[in-house]
Amino acid sequence: MQIVRQLDPLRDALAEFRKAGYKIGLVPTMGALHAGHMRLVEVAKEQCDAVVASIFVNPTQFGEGEDLDAYPRQEAADAALLEVAGVKLLWAPTADQVYPQGYATNVSVSGISDGLCGAARPGHFDGVATVVAKLFNQVRPDAAFFGEKDYQQLAVIRRMARDLDFTHAIVGVPTVRDADGLALSSRNAYLTAEERSNAVALPRAMQEAATAIAAGKPVAATLADAKGRLLGSGFHKVDYLELRDADTLVLLDEFTRPARLLAAAHIGRTRLIDNIPVS
Repeated sequence: MQIVRQLDPLRDALAEFRKAGYKIGLVPTMGALHAGHMRLVEVAKEQCDAVVASIFVNPTQFGEGEDLDAYPRQEAADAALLEVAGVKLLWAPTADQVYPQGYATNVSVSGISDGLCGAARPGHFDGVATVVAKLFNQVRPDAAFFGEKDYQQLAVIRRMARDLDFTHAIVGVPTVRDADGLALSSRNAYLTAEERSNAVALPRAMQEAATAIAAGKPVAATLADAKGRLLGSGFHKVDYLELRDADTLVLLDEFTRPARLLAAAHIGRTRLIDNIPVS
């Protein structure tokens, strides 16, 4: 596996892939890799000839007081995982390769980035859209792979790709979970043993609520009950627990079409997000 940190060597390596006729798959990450990331790599390998993974902890998607400095960084261990998994190239750019001196351009996706994490983390999705657009231009993949766990992020990227005429496929990969149902996340490393035990209340409350809503129970009352159970199970704040249209993320007050239940809640110093389909 090649590890590349500068743009010119990246372009040279990608040119060789294209010369060989490879279909290139991109798996963008911020590192601290877990089984969810590795599932993205597996799907990319199934669909592409050469997988390029990126590791870049993007400062522009962290707000004031968020965990940029504390975000886990373990590039050597991550690189070893990627190499074993068969990734051909790791793009691990230095900051100046992504945001050169005087950088002044921002990508903002309105509408679909409003509400949910967009409301709780102002500016977050501008940072995501900007860095992903840059990764798309740097790598020019045939397909890019993202986890459904960050469902709003996936929706924002799909909207951006359509609006800015990126022609490669955007592939969403179902959430990978621990045996007890908790969605895998790099931030799970922040949880204490007690918090990790209590955190499973989030997917359980969401699944129970989704089942009730699909059975015709009133949405508002069902979600209010689920929030109450979360706050009684070790979570101290619920940013949101909402039913949204599965495609547009428009807020729904009744279940009349394919929908997604999305949540973000705080336990200890950790903010967990999750989502599940309602069908």
